[in-house]
Amino acid sequence: MILSRSVLMVMAIGLTLSACGSGDDLRLRRFKNTGNGPDEFTVLPTKPLQAPESYNSLPPPNPGGANLVDPNPEAEGVAALGGNPAALTPHGVGAADGALLNRARRYGVTGGIRQTLAREDLEVRKRHGRVNIFNIGPNDDYTDAYKRQWLDAQRELRRLRAMGVGVPSAPPPKR
Repeated sequence: MILSRSVLMVMAIGLTLSACGSGDDLRLRRFKNTGNGPDEFTVLPTKPLQAPESYNSLPPPNPGGANLVDPNPEAEGVAALGGNPAALTPHGVGAADGALLNRARRYGVTGGIRQTLAREDLEVRKRHGRVNIFNIGPNDDYTDAYKRQWLDAQRELRRLRAMGVGVPSAPPPKR
């Protein structure tokens, strides 16, 4: 009985102290700045304005794009460490990956393959996916649609070994 009274007393003290908290200061919980003061995330330190060497060399106006005096901390850090800041901008395929890309392209490249595959995948999932109107049970249309195309590792292992193909061992069969 004494233990239950002490538990109730601790709970009452905790409830009383939590009621003392003020819910008026919610500034840290807001995502938008609703005040009229400056937003610390929009005030950026920029480089001082300088006249260009030639006004003809200025890039055309780009609304919403980068400004010439905007800070670029990654490029500035690379330059400070003695690197080439131009290496940060992607320039296509690197020299180390050229041979791999040429090997992959040896039979030709289909343009728009990602859009084609996305459209075909959507068609397959619509055709073979089950309809789960009430959201009862697991909702996995992808597995339902492609289950017929899964490979049986043990059967493929036996088939390839019968053909004389050297294959590594497969996981043990499920029991």
